[in-house]
Amino acid sequence: MSDVHDLSGRHIAFFSWRDTHNPEGGGAERYLEKMADGLVARGARVTILCAAHAAAPPDETVDGVRFLRRGTKLSVYKEGVSALVRRELGRVDAVVDVQNGLPFFTRAATRRPVIVLVHHVHREQWPVVYPGLSGRVGWWIERRLAPRLYRACQYVAVSRATRGELVDLGVDRERIAVVHNGTDPVIPVGVGKAPHPMIAVVGRLVPHKQVEHAIDAALALRTRHPDLRLHVVGSGWWEAELHAYAEARGAGDTVVFEGHVDERRKHEVYEQAWLLGLPSLKEGWGLVIGEAGMHRTPTVAYRSAGGTRESVADGRSGVLVDDEAEFTAVLGRLVDDHEERARLGEGAHAMSHQFTWGHAQESFAHVVASALRGEIIDSQDPDEE
Repeated sequence: MSDVHDLSGRHIAFFSWRDTHNPEGGGAERYLEKMADGLVARGARVTILCAAHAAAPPDETVDGVRFLRRGTKLSVYKEGVSALVRRELGRVDAVVDVQNGLPFFTRAATRRPVIVLVHHVHREQWPVVYPGLSGRVGWWIERRLAPRLYRACQYVAVSRATRGELVDLGVDRERIAVVHNGTDPVIPVGVGKAPHPMIAVVGRLVPHKQVEHAIDAALALRTRHPDLRLHVVGSGWWEAELHAYAEARGAGDTVVFEGHVDERRKHEVYEQAWLLGLPSLKEGWGLVIGEAGMHRTPTVAYRSAGGTRESVADGRSGVLVDDEAEFTAVLGRLVDDHEERARLGEGAHAMSHQFTWGHAQESFAHVVASALRGEIIDSQDPDEE
C-alpha cells in the first residue's frame, strides 16, 4: 500500500476521555496519539480534546498536535460536544470519536464525517467497574444507543475480534475497518534476563486487568521457586486495593510494585522478565505484548480477552489459556522449561516486528481520507487484502 494520503490543510478533531500524559492513560491513548502523529505527517491539523488533569496544561501543542483538556473523565463528554457546537475548535473537517465504552455523541453535533474508533466492547467490564444501575445504563448506551446514533458512520476497530463484537451489537461489518496497533522500536537496556524466575505484569492498575490472578499465580509458584518475583509495573485507581490484596495474602517480597516508571525502566523489566503475564479480562489488542516481545519475553494471556487472539500467536509467541487455574499452570510450566520458554521468546521477538506504527498510520490515514471523500472502508487488515 503506497503512502499517498495527502491531508494538507484538513482539520481532524479527536475526542478522547484521556491522553497519554493522564495518570490513567494507557495503550488506547498511545494508539490515539500515534494515529494523530501520522495525520500531522500527512499535512493535517489535529486537535485532541480530552479530560483535564494535573499532569499537563489545559491547552498545549506537542509535535504539531493541539491538546485541549476540559472537564473530568465524565464531564469531558459534555465539554466535547459543547466545544464542537460552539466551534471552539475552529473549522473541523472530520471527527474521530473514541468510544471507550461511551461515545462522545459527536454525530448529533456535527454534519462533518465522523469516524468511531473502538478498542473493544465493554460488555464484561461494565458490571466490574460500575456495578449496579450506572453500569447497566452504560452498557445500554454502548449496546443499543451508540450503534443507532452512528449507524451511517465509518468505524475503526483495532482487531478482528473487536470488529466481531461490534457486528454483534448491530454495526454493519462493511463499515468497520481494522487498523492494528504497532510496536515501538525497542529501547536497548542491556540488562539481560534476571538470574531468578521473574514474571512481569505491565499496565494500568484497574479491576478488569485482574492483576490479582498474577499475584495468586506467583504465590502458588513460590512453593517450588522461593526466589520467584512478580514485578507489577503501572499505576491506577485500583493500586491501593492490589497492595492490600498482596499484603493480605502474605506476598512479602515475592510481589514487587514498581509503580509508574519511565520508559527505560519499563524496558528493563521487559528484558529481565522470563514471562509477561496478561490476566486482563478484556484487551482490544494488548500493546504490552509486542513491547515484551521485542525483548524476547513471551506472554501468557486469556484467550477470552479478545484481541489477544491476534497479538499472541498461541504456541508460537506465547500461550493463550482459558481460566485462572490454567494461567497459573502454564506460567509454572514455562518457568521450569527453559528451552520451551526460549523458543516462545524467539517467536515473540519475530511477531513484534510484524506490526508497525508506520503501517497503522498509513492505514488510518487512508480511512480518514476516504471518509472525507464520503467513502466507506471495510478493511485495512493486511491479512484480508
